[in-house]
Amino acid sequence: MKLRRALTTTATVGVLVLSAACSGNAPAADPKPSAIPGGNGSGTSADPAVDGHVVPAPGPRGPGLVAPADFLVQLPGSADADLVEAVKGVKGVTDVTVMSMAQPVIENKAMTVAAVDPATYRAFVVGALGPDADQAWARVAGGEIAVKGRLKGRLPLDDQGNLRLGSAADAPAVHVGAYVDQQPLIDAVVNQTWIDTLGMERDNAMLIRTGGTAPGTVRDRLQEVLGPDAGVTSADKASRLGLEPGAPQVAVVTGSVADAVGVFRYTVLAGGRIAPDPAWVSSHIATEVVPILGSVTCNKAIFPQLKAALQDIHDRGLDDKIHPGEYAGCYYPRFIAGSSTLSNHAFGLALDLNVPGNQRGTVGEMDRGVVDAFKRWGFAWGGDWNYTDPMHFEMNALVRVEVQSRSN
Repeated sequence: MKLRRALTTTATVGVLVLSAACSGNAPAADPKPSAIPGGNGSGTSADPAVDGHVVPAPGPRGPGLVAPADFLVQLPGSADADLVEAVKGVKGVTDVTVMSMAQPVIENKAMTVAAVDPATYRAFVVGALGPDADQAWARVAGGEIAVKGRLKGRLPLDDQGNLRLGSAADAPAVHVGAYVDQQPLIDAVVNQTWIDTLGMERDNAMLIRTGGTAPGTVRDRLQEVLGPDAGVTSADKASRLGLEPGAPQVAVVTGSVADAVGVFRYTVLAGGRIAPDPAWVSSHIATEVVPILGSVTCNKAIFPQLKAALQDIHDRGLDDKIHPGEYAGCYYPRFIAGSSTLSNHAFGLALDLNVPGNQRGTVGEMDRGVVDAFKRWGFAWGGDWNYTDPMHFEMNALVRVEVQSRSN
């Protein structure tokens, strides 16, 4: 994680902020013009996200099998050539494509983004003319992002049609070039030039097909070859997004919270709950006493700046603007209700305050001095989102707090 800037303050603390760079229809191209090979745009759009992220367009799709993957695999690290060959050699495996995958958190929802070779990835995309949507894949090759159709209108795009991949203010922005069907369990794709920009682990994921072999007979053999830390998930749409209870999962978060999360391994439980790896919990989660709220359980990385923010609120005389009895928690290991999507609460990096008067979709009643103090100490506020969540504060920059003695 690179040092971006230093914040100065009149309080008796020093702050250094460290932040990473944080269907059914035919694909609908974004109306904004884009300077990409094969695109319909004028080529005059000022879209800095595309610069340096162009690969050759795949052109028309040739003959060959087009079918969804039977398994989506995510690894805790990069797959080397030997591992890929071993997977290809598993009895029943017919097709393997390697990609990079991460889960940037956008407005408290983890979005699964894959960096792919569009020429090979599109052979795993079925329906809504996805495999033949040459313009959509040309836009991916040209440096834009292709997003699953059901997410159209639900993402916080800026007025230029860019999507910021992460919660930090300086997280990289990618222009949305198309809405098109995706492989199940993947929300959006970019080309492989984005791997380093987004802080992704290279070659940490695979799509695997088993052809005429029943996937259930292959899964155990795959897990044995890939190792116990790999997440081998059924990509069958008939299952609940493939996340059946007992399935091991791996999440790799990008952006300014990446160092605070690391590789997040967990097991799916019934009722929307998850069981994080006990070793991860032991190394990342703690209970400490903080000003105003008292004892809270959060990610260890959040405590210095959380304490600083709450102390700042106390120093401003705003203790009564936070109601400890209406605090709804920080570390909450489960999916967002009704989904199989992780939030920053699963990582212990967010907290909900004054819940009754600050419901989702409302302006809320959060005191703006409280909001200002949290923002000053590296937190984003859900009240600023497209679909507001004014009770919610989340870490959007990793802050190092150094106590300094006041000069005489």
